[in-house]
This record gives sequence, structure tokens and C-alpha cells, in this order.
Amino acid sequence: MLGIDRERVGRWLAANVEGLVEPVEFALVSGGRSNLTYRVTDAAGAAYALRRPPMGGVLQTAHDMGREWRFMTAMAGTGVPVAPPLAFCDDTDVAGAPFYVMGFVDGLVLADADTAARLEPAARARAGESLVEVLVALHVLDPYERGLDAMVRSTGYAERQLRRWHRQIRQSDVAHLALLDEVHDLLASHVPAQRTGIVHGDYRPGNLAFGPDGTVRAVFDWELATSGEPLADVGYLVATWQERDDPEPVGSPGPTVVPGFPSRTDLVERYARLSSRDVSDVPYWVAFAQWRSACISVGVRARYAAGHMADDGYREEAQARADQEIRLTEAAREALRDLSP
Repeated sequence: MLGIDRERVGRWLAANVEGLVEPVEFALVSGGRSNLTYRVTDAAGAAYALRRPPMGGVLQTAHDMGREWRFMTAMAGTGVPVAPPLAFCDDTDVAGAPFYVMGFVDGLVLADADTAARLEPAARARAGESLVEVLVALHVLDPYERGLDAMVRSTGYAERQLRRWHRQIRQSDVAHLALLDEVHDLLASHVPAQRTGIVHGDYRPGNLAFGPDGTVRAVFDWELATSGEPLADVGYLVATWQERDDPEPVGSPGPTVVPGFPSRTDLVERYARLSSRDVSDVPYWVAFAQWRSACISVGVRARYAAGHMADDGYREEAQARADQEIRLTEAAREALRDLSP
């Protein structure tokens, strides 16, 4: 299996994960477009999850397993539910790259509309409420108090992210680079005041596991987590939250087009009420998220085109997303032009 030497990784798991019984079976979990995730089932029927980077095309500072591990372990005992972190491996001789293992959380990951339709309407409403509650709980946390001192950066989140993604899209072949450059410059000239909290970086229904009643059971995919302005998570959630009257997306409709989910306005109002924070800068962070999402999509397309990702059926859709990247970036440009410098 791509990215997994069954015998070698199986031996390491048996030696380092308490209670795990050999032999183990691996199955690729589809849905992740950056790192690779596998469901691991041991001889006793216990389930675990293993995360590792893609096989190649890894951009500088991206796909950091150690970062995911540090943030997940820092959430222990807080109001932010995560899968139990079990073991971290930094020996690249085992799997060719660092990886970590966590407990497998049973829950519904809302990856698309078909999945969301499995929730009752009342549970969809609750899912919208619960994910905001968890986001507020995350943003209350002090990174220093959670032992994340080494992850706190002295420069602003927006400045760091703009520099990172602007540099990395230039390592990929992209036809609409001039448009991405233009919006980068607009974002750089409109950066609002920023605070220092914990930013998940990819907070959306597709990275959360929900119970049957809609309550969040676990937050996954901490690859992009860092210190920075918490409103960046709100902007990203809003930017990725689809409504039924939105233009037709590339690929499958998102989960929140199913009736019963709150609106984007509802999300922001609930966040403002529960956090008691000023949300007037959310439009900037929505535009920022649109631009960053386009940049990330560029990298995903490049990795699939180069064959660095597992064959999970997404390659053709990844190649079709160039038009969506342009639409996202153009929407960010229009929003930024309406902001005062």
C-alpha cells in the first residue's frame, strides 16, 4: 500500500501502541487532500488512525507531522475534543517519513451533502451550533498555558501566511499566478490588527466528527495549526460554508447546502455572542481564506498530477479545480477592493 510497509510499520505499532495486537490491516481513508490517513485495525478488532505526509511534492514547512502531534496533545483536558493521541514516530526508516497514531473516533465526518443528509434536521442545526461552541473553546486557550511556547511566532499571522503561500505557489505550475499575486498584494495592504491565540487553520465540517445528535466528537487535521489571530478560523469557516443559493461548486456540493444548517450570518453572530469578540474584521479574513484556499488547491493539484498522492479517486476533480481557484481569488479581490486601506 502506498506510504505503508505493512510488516515494518506493523512491528513499530505493536512495540509502541499500548494494547495493539499484531497483525494489523491498513485501509486508506479518503477525503484528506494533503496528508495521508489510514484506518488501522489490529488482530483484536481495535481501530486506530495513522497519519503521514504524501509520498513526494512536499512543500517547505508543509505536512509537518510533529506540528499536528504537538497541537493535538495540547488539547488534552480542554473543551476542544480530539482523537486520543497514542504514539509519534520520527524515525523515517519505519515508513519513509514521520507519522503519528491516534485513537479512531466513531462519528460522522460531514464531507459532502450526501453524508450530511444522514443527520436529522434537528441534528444539522445542532452541528452548526456545536462547531461554533468548539471553535470558541479553542480560541479561549492560551498557547503558552497549553505548552505551545515553541509554536508561538513573534510576527503576525497574516504576514506569515501571506509570505508562506506566496512563496509556495511559485514552486508549482499555475497559469493564473498574476491574479494570485494581485490579491496577495491587496491582502498585504489591508492587514487588520491581530491578537495571539491558537488557530486551527482548516476548521470546517469535513475535518470534524459529529455524533448522531450533531455534537462535535473530535477535531481532526491540525497540520496548519499555529499561533495567530483567531478570527482567521472564523473567516475560513465562513468562506467554506456553502448555502443552497450559492453558485454551483466544482465537484460534489458541500454538506451545508442540506436544509437545516445555519447560515453564514448565523455562524458569525453566534461566534460573536459566545466569544464576546468584535467580528468586524471577518470580511478581511474571509477574503484571506479564499486566496489561501486557492493557493492550497494549486499545491494539491500539483501533487496529484505528479502521482504523490494515493489513488482515492480525487485526481480528476483536483485537475478540474483551476476554474474554482480563479473564482475564489476573484471573489477575494472584489471584497478587498471594498475595504478601506
